[in-house]
Amino acid sequence: MYPADLIKPMREDLTNIGFSELHTAQDVTNALSKEGTTLVVVNSVCGCAAANARPGARMSLQNAKSPDHLVTVFAGVDRDAVDAARAAMVPFPPSSPSMALFKNGELVHMLERHHIEGRPADMISENLMGAFNQHC
Repeated sequence: MYPADLIKPMREDLTNIGFSELHTAQDVTNALSKEGTTLVVVNSVCGCAAANARPGARMSLQNAKSPDHLVTVFAGVDRDAVDAARAAMVPFPPSSPSMALFKNGELVHMLERHHIEGRPADMISENLMGAFNQHC
């Protein structure tokens, strides 16, 4: 849906800090079946992903506790992977950007778009760090 050159820097905002990209439904299944905690970021081209979500995710990793695994899917690009990730986030409705923390494959914390849009990155980071402190 989006040209690769357009989204490359948006992908790199997360991959440069240790996130692995998931491109298929099987990639998502494999990632969520790993033991420990996994942070899934549904990345997006929208402004709130650039200004709030990706910086908030980056800042949250400065916490003493952090997830064992960091993964990302890109809305509007990796359709099968995004659909599989969102299926694992039920009962929350699909939204992007969004972030979900899983522990041993079970959803334990969710940030939907309405928790991200219009909120500063440090507030998103604090929310994630609280979840990391509780579950990681």
